Amino acid sequence: MSQLQKLFEPMNIGKMNLKNRLVMPAMMVGLGENDMVSSRFKDFYAERACGGVGLIVIGLATTMYPGPFFPNGIGIYKDEFIPSLHGFTDLIHKCGAKIAIQISALGILPGENGNLELVGPSNVTVERHVNAPKPRPLTIGEISQVVKSYGDAAHRAREAEFDAVEVNAIAGTSLISHFLSGHTNKRTDIYGGDIEKRVQLLLECIENIKQRVGRDYPLLCRVSGADFMDDGNTLEDTKIVAPMIEKAGIHAINVSTGWHESPVPFIQMSVPQANWVYLAEEVKKVVNIPIIGGTRISDPHLAEQILSDGKVDFIYLARALIADPEWPNKARESRFDEIRQCTACCTCFDKAMEQDGITCAVNARAGREAEYNVELTKEPKKVFIIGGGPAGMEAARVAAMRGHHVTLADNKTQLGGQLLVAIIPPHKEELGNLTKYLSRQMDKLGVNVKLGKEVNGKAIANAKPDIVIIATGATPIIPDIPGAKGENVALATDILKSQKEVGQNVLIVGGGMVGCETAEFLAVSGRKVTILEMLGRIGADIERANRWVIMKRLRSLGVKMEKNAKVEEITESGVRIIRDGKAEFFEGGSIVLAVGMESNRKLAQELEGRVAELHLVGDSAAPGKIAQAIENGFRVAQMF
Repeated sequence: MSQLQKLFEPMNIGKMNLKNRLVMPAMMVGLGENDMVSSRFKDFYAERACGGVGLIVIGLATTMYPGPFFPNGIGIYKDEFIPSLHGFTDLIHKCGAKIAIQISALGILPGENGNLELVGPSNVTVERHVNAPKPRPLTIGEISQVVKSYGDAAHRAREAEFDAVEVNAIAGTSLISHFLSGHTNKRTDIYGGDIEKRVQLLLECIENIKQRVGRDYPLLCRVSGADFMDDGNTLEDTKIVAPMIEKAGIHAINVSTGWHESPVPFIQMSVPQANWVYLAEEVKKVVNIPIIGGTRISDPHLAEQILSDGKVDFIYLARALIADPEWPNKARESRFDEIRQCTACCTCFDKAMEQDGITCAVNARAGREAEYNVELTKEPKKVFIIGGGPAGMEAARVAAMRGHHVTLADNKTQLGGQLLVAIIPPHKEELGNLTKYLSRQMDKLGVNVKLGKEVNGKAIANAKPDIVIIATGATPIIPDIPGAKGENVALATDILKSQKEVGQNVLIVGGGMVGCETAEFLAVSGRKVTILEMLGRIGADIERANRWVIMKRLRSLGVKMEKNAKVEEITESGVRIIRDGKAEFFEGGSIVLAVGMESNRKLAQELEGRVAELHLVGDSAAPGKIAQAIENGFRVAQMF
């Protein structure tokens, strides 16, 4: 029996019986093709269904032409989509999960489909899109077409044998959410006014769905517990809406958090796990139907506690299942140490908005399940890996899973490589879970790990391995400028590792991710910090979902950020720069260099021509982020 009894207790949503309390919510994955589910889309969700989740909700399926408002989304606005969707639901059912589809009419956000006409409740744009075209207010007749589109879409979903439909009313991504919110709805007719009037469109859509598919067909609604927008809906507003949609026939409410445009972080590393569950807990108090809650939950024991405390009836796991599709099965079998936990890095969020679709920093297979498959080798080989960072350990993990005989050596006394430094800046602690996971995998898979000894090319060549993988990482760049090697100059990595002291007035040369994180690290301790960046944008290499949060924190800490500042000279008292052709001087007693990394290929050069097969992975191949290191390590381990 599982230690997590509540988490794996069956429960119904309407007449739909779910085998456990775990729901994978609708999200933007960017894996559709021509508005239809693609083979990549099917593979992605099938792997999660087979991983043991009770219910999967796919979305945001658009109910009206011209279709999705983000790259490679899916639609349900015409009957021609039914056969493809039916094949998809059949696949998910064979994996043992129930499947729902979230339906949504277009909102007012600018899309990726060309010069589309934006429509909305009012001639009002979202606060953070002030430069975007303003939407044209919908007429009463057009609203009737929107309402009808929901019923038609639900009918198609039932024909495709979805177990349920979810109405999308969240996050500013749906027309309904813009009608619900006072931030965007300034109408004075029956669809505008107070919250009891702004809910009118949602109620009409629910009723139209009921008329098309029957009152007992399972119907969910996803709402924001609070918008966290000026003039947006508060938790008290949502507590008014919830009983109204329950009365209208909704069988369960999925309570999300905020809008994408909200000036409040919801999903980033700085947000504590389960921070927003209180919203769902409060909504649960005013209804008698199941409540689904979540956001920033990756710990199975935490999920169990939330259910045991009666805060919600179901837990939704989004990124946790991207990181590890087997999360439910592993949790049910008490294999907690084998769960690859999400680090909340938001790589998936950024990639889903791009043309190539979703990926994951810690799971190279996410979105590429068919391409990055782990197949047993027919010819086990002797593999020697030098470097115990994320790329080296991932290569070792995959090679060992495939049946190769793997030795991993590192001159440090602890596995982790650059991850050991990456966890030091504020709010980065959860990156340590990746080191723990990969280290445990080395033990589980029988990788021969040798730590604390320098390995030279001669010793490796004498061992006669079939495959050698170099994962020796990278070293910080010291720029070729006067004063860069002065006594008052330190490397960002040395500062983070507390290997060098700095004074109270610090200048950081380099405003990329490392420079920004080092600035925050120092500013939190009370230092006066200035970032000098030669580009026109601070934090240009930071994920879009994280950058604005980090910039906000730096500003709140009083960190000064100077762009277009090309450093010409470092002196004992500061830094001289050139900006717009003019010289400027910034005073500072301590100078920190954060200008990038260069690959460490010394050992690779030693081994060139001395071993049968040689590969470079991670930073030793090309400096990058954790996502690139993991993907690179996985891919190389597939090649032999």
